[in-house]
Amino acid sequence: MNYRLGVDVGGTNTDAAILDENLKVIYTVKSATTLDVEGGIFNAISKVLKESHVDKGAITHAMLGTTKSTNAIVERKDLDKVAYIRIAKPASVGVPPYMEWPADLKAAVNLDNVIVSGGYEFDGRLIADLDRSEVDAFCAKIKDDVKTVAIAGTFAPVNDSQETQVAEWVREDLGNDVAITLSSQIGGVGMLERENASILNAALTTIGESIVSGFDNALQSLGISANTYFSQNDGTLRGGSFTQKYPIFTIGCGPTNSIRGAYHLSGVKDALVLDVGGTTSDIGVLVNSFPRQSAISATVGGVETNFRMPDIMSIGIGGGTIIHHEGDGFTVGPDSVGYEIVDKAKVFGGDVETATDDAAKLGRSFPDSQAQLADIDEAWAQKVISQINATIIESLDQMKTKKGDVPLILTGGGSFLIDADIKGISQVYLPDHYDAANAVGAALGQVSGEVNRIYSFEQKSKEEVLEDAKAEAVGNAVEAGAIAQSAEVIDIDVTPLAYLPGNSAQVKVKAVGSLNLV
Repeated sequence: MNYRLGVDVGGTNTDAAILDENLKVIYTVKSATTLDVEGGIFNAISKVLKESHVDKGAITHAMLGTTKSTNAIVERKDLDKVAYIRIAKPASVGVPPYMEWPADLKAAVNLDNVIVSGGYEFDGRLIADLDRSEVDAFCAKIKDDVKTVAIAGTFAPVNDSQETQVAEWVREDLGNDVAITLSSQIGGVGMLERENASILNAALTTIGESIVSGFDNALQSLGISANTYFSQNDGTLRGGSFTQKYPIFTIGCGPTNSIRGAYHLSGVKDALVLDVGGTTSDIGVLVNSFPRQSAISATVGGVETNFRMPDIMSIGIGGGTIIHHEGDGFTVGPDSVGYEIVDKAKVFGGDVETATDDAAKLGRSFPDSQAQLADIDEAWAQKVISQINATIIESLDQMKTKKGDVPLILTGGGSFLIDADIKGISQVYLPDHYDAANAVGAALGQVSGEVNRIYSFEQKSKEEVLEDAKAEAVGNAVEAGAIAQSAEVIDIDVTPLAYLPGNSAQVKVKAVGSLNLV
């Protein structure tokens, strides 16, 4: 019997799950997230191995989901300084780079930037030739400080030749150790949003390396030799080399893993999913077993990008949410004790009243903790929990796409905060291993392949173009590690581009396939 290991790092807890080759959940654990993250991963894996008695030599695949990239951007911490080159002169010089960035994030990321000659029209026609002297002058200016470079050109998704050429010059000037992000490999047509996503990806270079190396080091130190994969924001997996190159695509993978895990544990393909963690509650929507994607571009850390993310609503309510006394009343959060809950919450002997304490007072959790909760009145606790549920009900209703009652799957260690009967919900599912659904979702092991390109239907019919794109997407999934026979197309999105000649459209095709554990 071969096994797969799933690990998901949250703000409060790091969860681990072991699944067998038939995707049956064998065992799950929760362990406190540590400040260095890698320590929490090591502790969670050690715990699940010890308690499950699974032979670590039989673990052939290991998967990690982490909020490290998201947290780095939101907190403006541990980001790389980026040298940015926009290929757009003379066409696109009126709006400078970082125009709408929050000042503190720009300060954390911007090493230097320049606009050089070049770019294409929307139909691929050349605007201006490249001028190598401009690129060389910029590289000479930043060569002593640069680790990562982002490059974006106007309409590069239509023609990426100039981006590729500038990247070659940068490597010749600065050496092969400099990490380079090309915008044509990150986002769609929109220049500023694609530019933003590319800069953020470049700023996460060291974070991406630490995600991969930290997981590999934790496994190695525990004597686990396994193929490693990393969760993406669309609910699928990619390998370490891809994750190191494109860490931006791990943004949002935590809630996505919970949604995928919720489907696997409950068997319900279409439902609302509520993941109640220690710091936040995330609401998502299952559509045919995968997270519903947002219809609008993602805003990350106050910066608008143009890659799609799961449609998630986050609320500042979790097990560690602090209850603030205000006269005879109270407010709920939005601040939380986070991973310090085991030291600060009253149920654990601390002196901070959290949502967990009020739930425990009502007998919903930690039944042996009543002595620590003597100063909390039961009627008070009921008011707190009622307000929490009123906020949750309102938020669930906002995520619905149709009238009527819908099913709800509860996941996350703080699910005891939620009432059994909820207005607007037809049935509440609380499946086995619900509290580690995110780790289960990380371990599910479907690998993705994608095509995102602009096509003209002049030389080929729309049907022929779609067949080519689907075949390429399936091929990409197989190349990423999927079993060929299992790979299938799960999403096709064709967006006509009226401003392009030749009946053109942006075609996005995604295929997924299962990992082979043998």
